[in-house]
Amino acid sequence: MANRPRKDRRRRERPASARIDQLPFQQVENPFQPLEVLSEDQLQRIHEASLTVLEQIGVNFLLDEAREILRAAGADVEKDGTRVRFDRNLILESISKAPSEFTIYARNPAKNLKIGGRWLAFSTVAGPPNASDIEGGRRSGNFADYCNFIRLAQSVNVAHAISGHPVEPLDLHPLTRHLDTAKVNLTLTDKVCRCYSLGRERVMDLLEIARISHNLSWDGLAEQPSLYTIVNVNSPLQYDIPMLWGIIELARMNQVVVITPFTLAGAMAPITLAGAVTQQNAEALAGLAFAQIVNPGAPVMYGGFTSNVDMKTGSPAFGTPEYVKATLIGGQFARYYNLPYRSSNVNASNAPDVQATYESQMAIWSAVMGHANLIHHALGWLEGGLCASFEKFIIDAEMLQGIVEVLKPVVVDDDTIGIDAMREVGPGGHFFAAQQTMQRYETEFYRPILSDWRNFETWFEDGAVESTVRANRIYKQLLSEYRQPDLDPAILEELNEFIEVTKVERLKAPV
Repeated sequence: MANRPRKDRRRRERPASARIDQLPFQQVENPFQPLEVLSEDQLQRIHEASLTVLEQIGVNFLLDEAREILRAAGADVEKDGTRVRFDRNLILESISKAPSEFTIYARNPAKNLKIGGRWLAFSTVAGPPNASDIEGGRRSGNFADYCNFIRLAQSVNVAHAISGHPVEPLDLHPLTRHLDTAKVNLTLTDKVCRCYSLGRERVMDLLEIARISHNLSWDGLAEQPSLYTIVNVNSPLQYDIPMLWGIIELARMNQVVVITPFTLAGAMAPITLAGAVTQQNAEALAGLAFAQIVNPGAPVMYGGFTSNVDMKTGSPAFGTPEYVKATLIGGQFARYYNLPYRSSNVNASNAPDVQATYESQMAIWSAVMGHANLIHHALGWLEGGLCASFEKFIIDAEMLQGIVEVLKPVVVDDDTIGIDAMREVGPGGHFFAAQQTMQRYETEFYRPILSDWRNFETWFEDGAVESTVRANRIYKQLLSEYRQPDLDPAILEELNEFIEVTKVERLKAPV
């Protein structure tokens, strides 16, 4: 076979990069009918079993104050223990008071989030102790990476909310870390932010910071939920003290509480899927009811985070078939109780590779088809939640933008049906130069931020850059183009003063 002419394989210099072309900041409604794994009979059976768990086995509430609140509401609280058992009517009457839809208010009103119904929102990864990119490798969480993740979240339009700490800044003092990160969240972004439930004192600090940054009175903050928190159950069947303080103080102030059991089948829940989701449902109902007992009508969300473990190693597995089914079932229960639903975009891969992508795609689609209203950890999660990846953040943004486009309705009218275009071209022709094509070619199709649709020869001559490397370049370009949102100087001054004074007080406090 004759040799093909050799091509110059040196990387060609490309012109200076244009700004990243991405979809505008927007929320979409999910037009599809939800997928349902359980029949009505199966759903009812698990519902009844969950209430039996709460009546007969009960849940540990480790905070004395929480048990007193529940005792006063009529729950059966052990005299000398932490166990609380619930009459099923108390559970059902309490959760019936929760709103089915509400708004979380951002510092920028254009970025308020509607929660409930068919609305969908995406939040950043939260809580990993490590960060990574393909150049710097895996490293302990630090404040510099933290700030860059926040800037990236502000720059990526499909990121609707900041889920607390996208990476844990371990180089900051643990007693005042929440003050530094809250300031970053509310000055480097103008989007909805999450508050960690890590004790009463810290929650009260964050409520005050939210009040100042949103320029509200305390009554105004209660009327405009401006924070949300994730309350993870200490599965199996136990709520710990910091989380209960968070529920109490945030529910009292009418801020959003997302109750999320962490039920790993075979480890922290029964190994069977039916058993794991029964425990998930029981734990969620206990926390949701408690929030409503604290403040009837406070905004809450039903969270699902049931998956399985690798029985060879004990490591959590995510994006698995079991995870998908559990996510869809969680959505069924949220709709059954008429509550908004939180799910997650998760994977167990150790690198931003094909495994990370296909497991995340499984998780995203199950959340969307389960009608989740908030997809938590939607951008950047890696390594089972132990690492926040800058490249994965961009890979996720591409997948989520695709979801946003899929959820948009198809327009069907005389122009889009295109009979005139078919008449113009006729049999055997092509549509590249048709009038309809010329009018629409710049805007008709989704334009990716990461995918490369050029042919092999063009891609190869341009350096054969794979998607993970392209993601690295894109995140760096977005950071280089970052613009800090405006904040009233008077608000910033008040915010700085509160944080500096509070830092001194916290560092003086006895450990």
